[in-house]
Amino acid sequence: MSAFDDREKGQEAKFAHDSELRFRAEARRNKLLGLWAAEHMGLSEEHARAYAAEVVAADFEEAGDEDVFRKISSDIKAKGAPVSDDMIRNKMAELVAVAREQILTEG
Repeated sequence: MSAFDDREKGQEAKFAHDSELRFRAEARRNKLLGLWAAEHMGLSEEHARAYAAEVVAADFEEAGDEDVFRKISSDIKAKGAPVSDDMIRNKMAELVAVAREQILTEG
């Protein structure tokens, strides 16, 4: 019975680790996406950092990525930046891999 318990605890630990990694990678992706959007909106470095934090916070409004997408899309449109919704979605997909790699590299 102890081997089964050990295996179950190992699976639980792996699930918790994977969940934490996914959460951290999504938050990093949102930060990177916010910085990317801020650049297209012509924000200063200081304002870009603040905006990136707003994008990270926007992800807590609802499950999934649509809350982040809506924020970025509406803000970019409000600034008149020449960035399409497809460009935003493509950048979101691209930055998932970048963020995950950064998190894994940092340990």
